[in-house]
Amino acid sequence: MTYQETLDRIHSFQRFGSKLGLERMSRLMEHLNNPQETMRVIHVGGTNGKGSVCRFLYSVLQDNGYKIGLYTSPYLERFTERIECNGSEISKEDLIQYTKRVLEKVDLMLEEGMESPTEFELITAIAFLYFSEQNIDFLILEVGLGGSGDSTNVVSNPLVSVITSISYDHMEYLGDTLEKISIEKSGIIKPGSQVIYSVEDNSASAAIKRIADAAGCNTYDALSVPFRVVEKTIDGYSFDTEIEEEKYKKLRISMIGMHQIRNAICALTVINVLQKECIIKTEKSKIYAGFLKARQTGRFEILKRKPYMIIDGAHNEAGAVSLAATIKELFAGCRILMVIGILTDKKIDIMLEKFREITQDFIATEPNNPRSIAAADLCNAIQKAGMKGIAIEKPEEAYRYVESLTGYDVIVFAGSLYLIGEVRGILNHEKE
Repeated sequence: MTYQETLDRIHSFQRFGSKLGLERMSRLMEHLNNPQETMRVIHVGGTNGKGSVCRFLYSVLQDNGYKIGLYTSPYLERFTERIECNGSEISKEDLIQYTKRVLEKVDLMLEEGMESPTEFELITAIAFLYFSEQNIDFLILEVGLGGSGDSTNVVSNPLVSVITSISYDHMEYLGDTLEKISIEKSGIIKPGSQVIYSVEDNSASAAIKRIADAAGCNTYDALSVPFRVVEKTIDGYSFDTEIEEEKYKKLRISMIGMHQIRNAICALTVINVLQKECIIKTEKSKIYAGFLKARQTGRFEILKRKPYMIIDGAHNEAGAVSLAATIKELFAGCRILMVIGILTDKKIDIMLEKFREITQDFIATEPNNPRSIAAADLCNAIQKAGMKGIAIEKPEEAYRYVESLTGYDVIVFAGSLYLIGEVRGILNHEKE
């Protein structure tokens, strides 16, 4: 197969949708001799923030000399972004070869009468097989959807289980209360693992603690870690904090927003636990360097300046709240335009309510996804909410239109990861 044929083959499994449950994945892993059990895994779940926590851990551990695998989702521009090892994405050639090997086992499953794996299960299996043969020290594994039924949850003995946040998203799969969602996400907790969580809602936090205690786990509430903000700028935040008598002064991060300080503290708590358990050894200067280097593509990412052009993966209520807070902190008094595209499974009214705290001026567009709200319908919703909006169906045309405007200090693209991936791709193509 060529690279494109490989991608087409992987994406052909999309028709099987999101079917939570481990039966298919477990059988596929058995056919592959359970490669996920050969690695030391840091398993990271949550509603928002899990990708950022993964990036902080990935950067800090690499800077301290460890060889690290990183599995994340979704991708923004290139499929190979999802599978990364020590700073390099999986090569196209390796993706082709590992996909072939996994597809051979899928055929065996189907011959047995098993149901076909989903697209995400197939990709996760490819990642597990690849990482198991890269001689890595640790695998940082981001949950795809939920927890207990997610395909990454075939890992039976993670070193650490991390839950970064709990908020409303994918409620048709995960539950209609924060407590129910937290119980589903707590499914990644395994007996004897170390559990770190950073969850604001009291009922959700209590449910996680209850489940972890029942599994005999040590628990660490990262949200209880105190901190003091030293500096906030458009180029980064710095803060002081202390974890179990270990002081960090002016720890600087390049990810923007108060929520990213909380994500950094969650990652720092994981580092502290791994050190305490004698699983890793670190140098403090390299912890600082790792946090500063860490970047999460598409999360309050500044693509241009004068005017500022920002993309942000705010695609649910909690993400919209964080985006609004960050914009108000850094761009008070500025004239702002938002270009938004939202999928049909999101709480549109609530997201628009949060976005209106940023600006009254909107362009509605449609990300390249069959679940996108039509630009005209989204524009109507914007106008009904009392804001100004126009509809431009194609994101590339919306981008070109925005470039022709004058008078705005800040232009923000948000509402869907698919949208910001498209916009990022347009800009990078221009640079090339």
